[in-house]
Amino acid sequence: MTAVTEERPAPDPAPERMPALYLSHGAPPLADDPVWPGELAAWSADLPRPKAILVVSAHWEEAPLALGAVRTIPLVYDFWGFPEHYYQVRYEAPGAPQLADSVRKLLRAPGMPVQDVPDRGLDHGAYVPLVEMYPTADIPVLQISMPTLDPTKLMDIGRRLAPLRDEGVLIVGSGFFTHNLAALRHSGVPSWSAEFDVWGHEALESGDTDGLLDFLHRSPAAHLAHPRTEHFAPLFVTMGAADAVGELGDQRSVIDGFWLGLAKRSVQFG
Repeated sequence: MTAVTEERPAPDPAPERMPALYLSHGAPPLADDPVWPGELAAWSADLPRPKAILVVSAHWEEAPLALGAVRTIPLVYDFWGFPEHYYQVRYEAPGAPQLADSVRKLLRAPGMPVQDVPDRGLDHGAYVPLVEMYPTADIPVLQISMPTLDPTKLMDIGRRLAPLRDEGVLIVGSGFFTHNLAALRHSGVPSWSAEFDVWGHEALESGDTDGLLDFLHRSPAAHLAHPRTEHFAPLFVTMGAADAVGELGDQRSVIDGFWLGLAKRSVQFG
């Protein structure tokens, strides 16, 4: 009698390590820009498809570090004075409870509590770019807060989150490379925005991590480019997620240029 060999399905291949991104997310009118939405869509098309997306947005500062909703709930329209149709945008991405569990395990430590805010939906720093990058809203998304603006501490958070990249999670720091709304009241690109953008690009290209961490003292016009630093701060979470696997040198600016005088430089590590 011939033995029958049972065929077993091949195991699923290990997920490809996802890059880590810092993107300039734009205000709600980003959707009406003739160039920027296409740049974001082309960027996402060039990436491996994520199993989930973890977003750190400039628009959620809360300590202790907080995890947002793990189910689909209404968006946070955290802006004022815009035409009504911007408040009608929907992005009903699946929640990410498994990713939230992983984040808790990676981040909870003595002196680093993690809290849940189950009624906190995605803010515009998360959903505005995701609408352009993943418009079908079929990838689970989790947003976490920034518990501090200290660059060194944010890099440490990014390092702790780095293992998620090997599980197919796209880590996104969402801010703006320069962010001073005074620029919106002037035509053209202010000199401080252009100077900071050039300095930041060169610091990234040369791997000047110390300079970036101390950007308020080492960069030109830093206090004009960032009167508050919350829009530059997500970069350091992204840098930490890259540094943990030795990829700080493997970076490139995918999007550059200016929008209403603000630098929209957006960077990919890995």
